[in-house]
Amino acid sequence: MVKISFSPVNELVVHEVVKVSMDDLMRERITPSGTMPLYWCNGLIFSFSSVPMNKRVLDDYLNGKIHWMEVHYAEMKDYDEVIVLNDEHYNGSMKIRVIDTSKSALHSDFVKWLKANSKPAKESNK
Repeated sequence: MVKISFSPVNELVVHEVVKVSMDDLMRERITPSGTMPLYWCNGLIFSFSSVPMNKRVLDDYLNGKIHWMEVHYAEMKDYDEVIVLNDEHYNGSMKIRVIDTSKSALHSDFVKWLKANSKPAKESNK
């Protein structure tokens, strides 16, 4: 019988986190060939980009440490499997699929960390 091993991620290194508007978050997922999904977990909707693979990143990955280069997120209290962007630039509506990742230990821990460590936006002095 084949040996099966489970080696979960034991560290996530996030290099940049940016809170954006829901519309901007949706716009970034539109590509010339269609839309890419967003992730929803425990009240936040987000996307992330991984660090390009090289020997050091691969070694980290194989040792349970992954890197997200940049995370963009917005608040979205309730999960919805499809959200719609109405934008004149696209001459209509664009539907974007949302994946519920609330059962992912990695995503749940990340969202918990983000909520505990995000600072409220400073009000403008206008």
